[in-house]
Amino acid sequence: MGFVLLSGPNYSSWAGSCPPEEIDKWMATATGASKLARQIGAAVKQAASKGIGWYGPHMAAASRAISERIPMVDLLLEVRDARIPLTSEYDLLRNYPSSARRVIVLNKMDLANRSQLKEWMKYFEQQNCISYGVNSHNKDNVKEFLNFLQARVRDLKKNNHSNDTITVLLLGIPNVGKSALANSMHQIGRISAAEKGKLRHATVSPHPGETKNISSLKIASHPSIYVLDTPGILPPEIHDVEACSKLALTGAIRDSLIGEMELAQYFLAILNLSDQYKKWAKLATVSSEVSFIEHKEEHSSSSVLEMKQKRQFPTDHTQDSIVRDVRWTLFETISCFDGHLEREEDLERLIEAQFTSLRTPLHAPLELGQDAESKIAAKLLNLYRTGRLGHYTLDSVPTNTL
Repeated sequence: MGFVLLSGPNYSSWAGSCPPEEIDKWMATATGASKLARQIGAAVKQAASKGIGWYGPHMAAASRAISERIPMVDLLLEVRDARIPLTSEYDLLRNYPSSARRVIVLNKMDLANRSQLKEWMKYFEQQNCISYGVNSHNKDNVKEFLNFLQARVRDLKKNNHSNDTITVLLLGIPNVGKSALANSMHQIGRISAAEKGKLRHATVSPHPGETKNISSLKIASHPSIYVLDTPGILPPEIHDVEACSKLALTGAIRDSLIGEMELAQYFLAILNLSDQYKKWAKLATVSSEVSFIEHKEEHSSSSVLEMKQKRQFPTDHTQDSIVRDVRWTLFETISCFDGHLEREEDLERLIEAQFTSLRTPLHAPLELGQDAESKIAAKLLNLYRTGRLGHYTLDSVPTNTL
């Protein structure tokens, strides 16, 4: 395959425009996963400088509309990605003072490292910021969040906010789950209030930038609370290259700016340097048990085997069996690796071996050639982004605050 640490038109253009001494300095300070992150970030910045980035006319218009509404609403819910609590900060609120009107919502908490999420919650508390972790797809969690919001509303009413109708503005960068959260609050809130009528839905997509307009959804009665779902906004320029890479890996910036291959390699670098794979050691026992069961089924009646085959879809990588096989393959490749992952060349060699080993569990035969690698990369990204290959928090809590 050839490991792609330094490749691609965006990177080549960026490197070609830099003095040799600047490139040497950059190369010397970046190793392993850090170097790959910086490469991805540099490519994102280069694409943005050419006008093919993320900030289009709809974002500019949405930024103006949102800025006008911020002082008019009762509550501000800044939705961030729990995997990148700092990188996903909303630029329009960067200099906004902490107050009872603003809540930092760490969505996708089910995809983040639990212990690190607790550290981030403690960090925000120390910064006098109100924060709340939520999983917009968990009904019970959303119910708890709605109760939390209603308590905030009661506090607002005590402080001279006597409006019968409360408006809540959902803010955030693309693809942090604002619309999914708005839909869940709308559905669960209306059911709790026993209201009749058709449910409305905000547009939800795994791709960034799908929400184009501001929409209003009712989430509670007595008092009436409406949430305003807004388009995701990123600043026109992002100066931190590692921030760019984290935004790309978590899906806030569309994959086409970088390429799924580079993003999948970046994820594997993160996995290989973490302890996540050690949790999959027990899969050896599970795998043996499954093989024994399958062996018995092969010798059972053909009708039973046919029924089993009908229930399975080998090309669907979201199946538990395939996820198990991918985890076991990654565990084996890391555990049996004889190199030093701190060395860039060894990390490259391991990732290349992993792409080769994943051909079987991800049904990407060698005959597909380059398409096989693309298929593996796309499926790896999907498995990472849906939490099936572990829970990762990519931002570290500032050490001087804990």
